[in-house]
Amino acid sequence: MKSVPGLAGALAICLMLGATGARAADDGSDTPIWGKVKTLLVGEREVIEDTAGSVVELETPVRAEDAAVVPIAVHTRQLPGGVHVTRVHLVIDENPSPIGGTFAFTPLAGRADIETRVRIEAYSWVRALAETSDGKVYVARRYVKASGGCSAPAGKDMEEALARLGRMKFRLDEAPVVGQSSVVQLMISHPNTSGLAMDQVTRLYVPPHFVRRVEVSYAGEPVMTADVDFSISENPNFRFYFVPRKEGELKAVIVDSKDLRFESSIAIKPALRGS
Repeated sequence: MKSVPGLAGALAICLMLGATGARAADDGSDTPIWGKVKTLLVGEREVIEDTAGSVVELETPVRAEDAAVVPIAVHTRQLPGGVHVTRVHLVIDENPSPIGGTFAFTPLAGRADIETRVRIEAYSWVRALAETSDGKVYVARRYVKASGGCSAPAGKDMEEALARLGRMKFRLDEAPVVGQSSVVQLMISHPNTSGLAMDQVTRLYVPPHFVRRVEVSYAGEPVMTADVDFSISENPNFRFYFVPRKEGELKAVIVDSKDLRFESSIAIKPALRGS
């Protein structure tokens, strides 16, 4: 898997751009931050604006109720000839770390869809950048009115959060069927602190500590991997697809910014189609 710029690279972009990065073009098609991030992620390849949602569609609220927990959904579609989306990058222009996550999907995922919750620090264009198996790149974007999400204090007591650190749970919407795409939700207990929030009691900044890598497999075969950072909300939550072809174990392994490793699994016994 090719390397993807992480937190350090994203922060470097912001330092280079300074405050000017916050001034977006009216339609969001070309901003200083987006230009830098786009080059980092896909090089000089043409990025096709997908305003019709023919390949990638992004769902966000127009105005977030809570800037620290903004729901995001990316939906993708298969193209003629079996061409499909292999990788999705989530970009939040005005966040301290604009590259919120990169999600890679194998054929065992069935669909390259992802839903999660993110922090948004300032009014920002949010983008889903989709790479397809034929080498093309498409982007969908939405403007979201939210502020203070990355610097907001934790929603739960830190001692309680650390006591549950790394616990995970899978939830399936329906009983899985052999050969059919099944929706699964992975819930991770982790404070995902950004390093930008102040403890209201001590008046000190809480050090950054966040999930940085998620690997999901089924029956020993990879399904989805995610390289993420503190743009993902406290207690990360991901919804995605997998296609069970036989009985097996659905397993998640996460690694956080302190190199702590956690894993969880659930046995899956899919029903035969039509049974």
